[in-house]
Amino acid sequence: MDFELDEDQILLRDSLQRLLAQEYSFEARRRVLATPFGFDAGVWQSLAQQGVLSVGLPEEHGGIGGPVEVMVVMEELGRALVLEPFASTVVLGANLIAQLGSGQQRAHWLPQVAAGECRLAFAHAEPQARHVLAHVDLSVSARGAARVLNGRKISVADGAIADRLIVSARDPAGALSLFIVDPNARGMRAVRYRTHDGRSAADFTFDEVPVTEDLELRAAGDALAAIEQCVDRTIAALCAEAVGAMQALNEATLDYVKNRKQFGQPIGRFQSLQHRMADMFIAATQSRSMSLLATGRCADPDPARRRHAVSAAKCFIGEAARFIGQQAVQLHGGMGMSDELAVSHYFKRLTLFNATWGDADHHLGVVSDAILAQHTARSARA
Repeated sequence: MDFELDEDQILLRDSLQRLLAQEYSFEARRRVLATPFGFDAGVWQSLAQQGVLSVGLPEEHGGIGGPVEVMVVMEELGRALVLEPFASTVVLGANLIAQLGSGQQRAHWLPQVAAGECRLAFAHAEPQARHVLAHVDLSVSARGAARVLNGRKISVADGAIADRLIVSARDPAGALSLFIVDPNARGMRAVRYRTHDGRSAADFTFDEVPVTEDLELRAAGDALAAIEQCVDRTIAALCAEAVGAMQALNEATLDYVKNRKQFGQPIGRFQSLQHRMADMFIAATQSRSMSLLATGRCADPDPARRRHAVSAAKCFIGEAARFIGQQAVQLHGGMGMSDELAVSHYFKRLTLFNATWGDADHHLGVVSDAILAQHTARSARA
């Protein structure tokens, strides 16, 4: 497998690096953090004008590239700690529309996403569901000639700033459907809040929320299978973001230990701290290898093969992110916890990464169950 980027991918990476260096310094990010929900419309439009919001979308609707290009973008967004909802909108929401939407729906919504005119959030998680994607209790039912949604969705990432929600629901027969819903529609109640890493989320209550046929994503195919594949692609993208954040955190920590002096010399000369930095470098390098594995497998049509690779990457990178974050804070001393240094912001983001779409323990269970199933199948054939 070729792990080198091609010319177009390098151009995408370099142009995004320049954009973020100009418009998304750490101080600029702190100003975005001071806004009600951690979002800058100007930055979002700059990403759209650069073509970043087209990455991974179908070519017939103005999209460019695939999972590798998404990985390249997410690594740079992770390095800069970008708060804007690229993963929620482009990687997850837009791909759900691309897979399950009709031709008319794709033609209507996807160009809006690419142009930065529509931000999406996937309202799927519910109380008691944990990380079981098939657990959906929110109902869609008939009310005369209309249909309505009733139930709750919780922890909707970027739901506080979304223009539209993609909502999962079950009909009386148990069939799973997805609907595009205005978060300000009649019957909607929202509790919007900030997350630990400075981003936003929301909990929604649906009380007889009306939906029409043109808002249902019901192209031929299995809705649950499409959800699982899009979530796996999102997890792979988040792994790439974490890798970018870990690399930037290692660079900041290395610079700090080279300049922080104690007993008349830089603390980076102490052998025990050199060993720590070496372990952090190894963890980040191994994490990038696992991110490449997840990127290469996240579009695999075989669900078991895809999920095994993605869960293995999420588990490994989740553990590595915690290790690197803790070491970086300790090596910075008391300053590592201060808001004035970027290290504390990276640590918060990596902590939330580990908890998003299943933590390391959850994905370790997925991998171990898959290995057990493979062993059982081989034993039965023998």
